[in-house]
Amino acid sequence: MLPLRDLNPTRRPAVVTWALIVACVLVYLFVQERPGETDLVRTEAGVVEVDRSLAFTLEHAAVPCELTRGRPLSVPEVYDTFVRGDATACRDGDAGPALFPHKQVLLAALTSIFLHGSLAHLAGNVLFLWVFGNNVEDRFGHLRYLAFYLLAGVVAVAGHVLAQPDSSVPVVGASGAIAGAMGAYLVLFPRAPVRTLVIWFIPFVTTVSARWLLWLWFISQFFTAPDAPVAWVAHAVGFAFGALVTAIVRPRPPRPVVPVGPW
Repeated sequence: MLPLRDLNPTRRPAVVTWALIVACVLVYLFVQERPGETDLVRTEAGVVEVDRSLAFTLEHAAVPCELTRGRPLSVPEVYDTFVRGDATACRDGDAGPALFPHKQVLLAALTSIFLHGSLAHLAGNVLFLWVFGNNVEDRFGHLRYLAFYLLAGVVAVAGHVLAQPDSSVPVVGASGAIAGAMGAYLVLFPRAPVRTLVIWFIPFVTTVSARWLLWLWFISQFFTAPDAPVAWVAHAVGFAFGALVTAIVRPRPPRPVVPVGPW
C-alpha cells in the first residue's frame, strides 16, 4: 500500500516540510558522490583507493560500530566489510588506522538523516514525508516540528545501533525521522482519509483511514526479510517514538486566522 495524498487540509504552509524535502533532494543530487569513480585516501597505513560514493558515505553516515566504539572505522574493518562481505567486521581493542580519522561519529547520526542510497529510496521518503509531514507540522508549529523531526531521526538511528551494535555497515536515509512523523500522524489524525495505491493482482487506488494504513505499515516492518538492506528497527523505533511523544505532548490545533479589516 502506497499513500498518494491525504484529504486533510492544513491551516498554514508547511515550510519546514518543504525545506526538509528540498534539502534531501539537493544533498542527493549535488553533494553525495555517484558510484563508479575512485579516490585515493591518505591514512596512517598509507594511501588507500576507495570508491568515491562509498568514501562519502563512510565519512558522513552513521555506522553502528563507530557509535558503540566511539571511533571511526579502521582500514581493515572497511576492507572486511566491503571486500570480504563481513557486515559485522567491528573489532575491539586496536582495530588499526582509521580510514577517516577526523570523522565526528556522533554528528554522523544527524547527517545520515539527509543521505539516501538511491533515487528510489529518496523518492519514497519524499512522498511519505509530504503526505504525513505537513499536517504534523501544522499541529506542532514550525520550530517544534523541526526539533521533533530531527530528534526522531536520531532516536531511530540509536534504535538501529542497539539492535546491531557490531554492524560495520553505514545506515542512511530519512526513513526513521519520517516514521516519527507517521507515528505522530496516527495519534493526531487517526481517521483522516488517505488516497492510497494498493498493489495487488490488479493495482488500484482507493481511500483508506490513516490508522489502518499506518498500523499496517508499522506491523509490516517486523516481517522484513532478514537479508534485506532495510533498517526496519530504525523505522519501528522512530514510529513508536513519534506516537509516544505526540500522545504525551498533544499539541493543540493552530488558531484560525482572523482577517483584519481596514481601520
